[in-house]
Amino acid sequence: MPKDSLFQYVLGMGDDALILGQRLSQWAYKGPFLEEDIALSNISLDMFGRANLLLEYAATLKGNGATADELAFKRNEREFKNYILCEQPNGNFADTMVRQFFLDAFYKLFLQNLTKSKDDQLSAIAQKSIKETTYHLRHSSKWIIRLGDGTAESHAKVQSAINNLWMFTNELFEMNDIDNEMVKQKMGVDCSILKIEWDQIIDDAFSEATLNRPEDANMPSGGRQGIHTEHLGHLLTDMQYLQRSYPDATW
Repeated sequence: MPKDSLFQYVLGMGDDALILGQRLSQWAYKGPFLEEDIALSNISLDMFGRANLLLEYAATLKGNGATADELAFKRNEREFKNYILCEQPNGNFADTMVRQFFLDAFYKLFLQNLTKSKDDQLSAIAQKSIKETTYHLRHSSKWIIRLGDGTAESHAKVQSAINNLWMFTNELFEMNDIDNEMVKQKMGVDCSILKIEWDQIIDDAFSEATLNRPEDANMPSGGRQGIHTEHLGHLLTDMQYLQRSYPDATW
């Protein structure tokens, strides 16, 4: 198996966590109330922690003295491999919770399977991360139900968020050549088989929250190939500002 395939596979997972962590960090001191402000900040820290583990491993695979910081702060938009859903703007609180719920449900299933990886490093990272993701899913699913089964306004906002973000969910279950190679080597996860169980998690929450599931139509993808929406470029401008302004600065 080419070493680059494993590098690209790990990099994609690391980018998911990094970009989602950056999005959630933007809620710091802006949460709807103190406890939720703290919760979102803690989930953001969990994502940054996962990103650091994965990007450090990716840097080791890349070699030539590469570091996790270089991967995070010195790549341009087209070099990032995160799912498009991760980069979508926070919007209102319902938008953030729907985005989080879709990704939490996916990553709980994904990480459960990744714990079985023949790659010891990936298995160890998955075993650590699954504990956090279980909490993340419990948190976001409760909010989906609370908002959907709440006031007319909260119901309308969460349904609007679902309608707007649904198009980005199909990408989570697509398999490319690298994914297939990782499955063949018993190192990765066949995401296509996760769809049925993911659908059940989503449908159960939507049913309790009296929310409607949109039809599958116009489902863009390409994040793993470096094809992104305009939102990622704006996010990277903020996230990479210090490194771009003062290259290799140290404290």
